[in-house]
Amino acid sequence: MLMSNRDRPARLHYMAYSFRVLAPGDHVLCAVTGRKIPLEDLRYWSIARQEPYASAEISTEAQLKAEGARAR
Repeated sequence: MLMSNRDRPARLHYMAYSFRVLAPGDHVLCAVTGRKIPLEDLRYWSIARQEPYASAEISTEAQLKAEGARAR
């Protein structure tokens, strides 16, 4: 029986400029909003935190929050 990757979250390893699929799927969940991001639309992630983000603004928000937590 063939398994479909449709509507399954993928597990990824985020690297500079790309990512590697560790477990197949068709989307990931934004680390901040929980929104589904289709893999073909994934453009923003943190290598250090290994987290995907739905937009540049959300990525910036997560980075500023992480920097603020480090400063405490």
